[in-house]
Formats: sequence, structure tokens, C-alpha cells
Amino acid sequence: MRAPTAQFPHHLPIDTPTNNVPPIGGLFLFGGVLMFFDRSLLAMGNILFLIGLTLIIGLEKTFAFFSRRQKLKGTAAFAAGILLILLRWPLTGFIIELYGLFILFGDFLITIGQFAGNIPVVGPFIKQVLETLAGGRRNAELPV
Repeated sequence: MRAPTAQFPHHLPIDTPTNNVPPIGGLFLFGGVLMFFDRSLLAMGNILFLIGLTLIIGLEKTFAFFSRRQKLKGTAAFAAGILLILLRWPLTGFIIELYGLFILFGDFLITIGQFAGNIPVVGPFIKQVLETLAGGRRNAELPV
């Protein structure tokens, strides 16, 4: 009888602690906005978001996602926003960073809209708004 071979997953299971890092980064970003664009909270949120994304999808896929030709504009805006936050321009940096995130992850709005369409009463309205914001883009450019 042969011993079973270990199968290593290509991505982490849902219940791993590393999947909690990006939402914690989002909480830091939210806290930074609530505290009138506190520079240190915004910077910590950005760092946790990037580390969490790298832990979830891997270093190679993260670099591949941010360096795609179609995503270079979003990557540049996101990096410029982080730099402006670190250079004590938190409001301007946060706005530019949001623009970069919208370009980078705007394709995901369609997926969110499809799930939100199942919410009773308000679901169809949320779905329509998110699909309009996404501009008809599909999920072909997402990192996962």
C-alpha cells in the first residue's frame, strides 16, 4: 500500500489568518479617513493591504497583476497616492490612490454586482449601479 502524497494548494484556504490582513488594512484606511485623513493610519492601511494581497495570491501573481500593460495607469496612480500620503499630503494622496484602486480593481465591480443582485428589495438597484460604474468591463484582468 502506497503512502498518500501531500497536495499543496495553489492558494490559501479561506480560514487562514492571512486572509484577514487585507480587511484589517481596510479598517486602518477607514479609520484614517474617520480621523480626518490621519497620515499614519492611511499608510498602515496601505501596507497591510499590499502585504495581505501578496500573502493571498502570491508574490509572482501580485507582481504580474500590478505590472500588466492595461494596469500600469492604475499602478502608477496607486503608488503616487501612497507616496503623497507619506509626503504629508494625505487628502490628495488618498483621492489619487482611490482612483488607482478603481482602475486596478474596477473589473471586480461586476462580480460584486452579481452577488448584490440577490439581496432582497435593494439588490437590483445596487447591481445596476455597480455595473454602470464598471462600464461593462468583465473579470478578465483580476489577479485571481
